[in-house]
Amino acid sequence: MNKNNVISINRTKANPPNPPSKRGALTVENLTFSYGQKKALDNVNFQIQAGECTILLGANGAGKSTLFSLITHLYDTHAGRIELCGFDIQTQSRQALARLGVVFQQTTLDMDLTVLQNLNYHAALHGMSGKLTKQRIQEELERLQMYERRGEKVRQLNGGHKRRVEIARALLHKPALLLLDEPTVGLDIPSRKSLVDYVHLLVSDEKIAVLWASHLIDEVHSEDRLIVLHHGQIKAKGSVPEILELTQTDQLAEAFNTLTKS
Repeated sequence: MNKNNVISINRTKANPPNPPSKRGALTVENLTFSYGQKKALDNVNFQIQAGECTILLGANGAGKSTLFSLITHLYDTHAGRIELCGFDIQTQSRQALARLGVVFQQTTLDMDLTVLQNLNYHAALHGMSGKLTKQRIQEELERLQMYERRGEKVRQLNGGHKRRVEIARALLHKPALLLLDEPTVGLDIPSRKSLVDYVHLLVSDEKIAVLWASHLIDEVHSEDRLIVLHHGQIKAKGSVPEILELTQTDQLAEAFNTLTKS
């Protein structure tokens, strides 16, 4: 593998993130959402704890993007409840969203700004001091092997490096929960594997909670928890062995096909 595609983790422990609620980093209860007469999510329930990587597995149209839009409060919840670290996304949105980091499927970086300018802008939105901002930017970019490229405009970066910048940005304020919406779309195989491995190391080392939306079975690690979403309904949730036992299958791809065949 090209060394430029390998992301390393600095094993030095950073300051711990916001302490999670006893109810978990993310709690979704009885969540239902419709676009007019079309139901996009139907009574969705799950919880994610600190130090867990949960893969939201579903084909296009399963409801993954709608769920992420509700968690990030881009849409208002119609029925049900979403909590981030115990804060209700509807009534305590400021406190809830302060504990959230997001990497969307489509890049939201400003292509005409440098890496450093993009990160400084994000830190300012979170009210971070100049000293803390400088420290956190250096920490995250060094961890992602991007610090030497901090002065480059984003449009000069390849897809994998842009993703690294987006992850650094999402982690600047030390969120308790990181949302990743199909983050490997458009990446080459080495960059995709590098990103998958990095996020799993991040979960292990920093005890952050991760919800990763994907339709790719090979992005699942054996220690992950799974939520299989199909036509807006959760068809199964649990560890990889639990999903295999539930479906009486030997391979996750076969289990996924069994759960989503109707």
